[in-house]
Amino acid sequence: MSYQDPSPPVTGSTPSRTTATERTLARHPRPLGGDPMKRAAKPLISLTGMVLNNQPENPQMLSTKRKPKWLKAKMPGGEGYDKLKDILHEHKLFTVCEEAGCPNMGECWARGVATIMILGDTCTRACGFCNVKTGKPPVLDKDEPRRVAESLALMGLKHVVVTSVNRDELPDGGAGIWAEMIVRSKESCPDMSIEVLIPDFMGDAAALQLVIDAKPHIINHNIETVKRMYPAVRPSAKYDRSIELLRRVKEQGGVAKTGIMVGIGEKDSEVLELMDDLVELTSKHSGPNPGDPCDILTIGQYLQPTRNHLPIDRWVHPDTFEMYHEEGIKRGLKVVESGPMVRSSYHADHQADILSTIEAERKARRG
Repeated sequence: MSYQDPSPPVTGSTPSRTTATERTLARHPRPLGGDPMKRAAKPLISLTGMVLNNQPENPQMLSTKRKPKWLKAKMPGGEGYDKLKDILHEHKLFTVCEEAGCPNMGECWARGVATIMILGDTCTRACGFCNVKTGKPPVLDKDEPRRVAESLALMGLKHVVVTSVNRDELPDGGAGIWAEMIVRSKESCPDMSIEVLIPDFMGDAAALQLVIDAKPHIINHNIETVKRMYPAVRPSAKYDRSIELLRRVKEQGGVAKTGIMVGIGEKDSEVLELMDDLVELTSKHSGPNPGDPCDILTIGQYLQPTRNHLPIDRWVHPDTFEMYHEEGIKRGLKVVESGPMVRSSYHADHQADILSTIEAERKARRG
């Protein structure tokens, strides 16, 4: 099978008449996980029809599973939702809520909580679970921190989560933009708590330090899955590197948060082993609170974005999510948000009120 470059990504809004396959191909200009047949010699027999790909001609797609009754989300709407949506679109801000199709978008936006995505909408990595567009990002927008800060001032949010695509082509992975955005946003919105959901910066300690020094209220970095599943789920990331990032945050007295998805091929025993690693390894420091581990863990059901993404292995029952919650608290995690519809930003404003310095800062300004 010879390799053919897919068509260039479609820009602007996608017409409603396009098929799901066409929309997926437009968002992912490179085959997810690479093309396994690109460099192979011509085979004696063709196995092309058994290779999963998202190329323009005859893409093979995995079937999706019917959702169980407990995975139902309300349609987004309401005055608060519409107001926030208008501001976001007017200022051309990307949200991971929309890009990744989060099921809680309506609830969070109506409550005045949003997840902004900086550094563009094109990721340099191609994780098999993620619906964010992949490819070569455009030129770096150095004015973005100012625009984000000004837009946040107009929104009047109680809490904001800011995330980004991976920008591995940049020397600092985008950490400089991250730091400036945090500082400017804190200045423009002093009563708003800021949570950052950051990439791993390829393990660059200096880049991570730029973000820590900017002092966001919560630093979040998602582990995403258990260690065994990394080659399939996060081929460009490293489990130990993500653990080390969280440990460094705790070493410097920050509030550390992470999240995983379940139902993608892991076992319950591996989820519990991940909790053990999270508590044991992130607490190995002599920072302001010696021995204090990662603070917050979110656990939610993996939902296959399109038929070209990794398939769902199982639907995890709500009772199992409750077991995860109890086991996480038992192991020493301060907050464990665990449920089928839970995502990284779910109830993030409540977590900030409980664990961050934002409430003390608000009281100090009042008087």
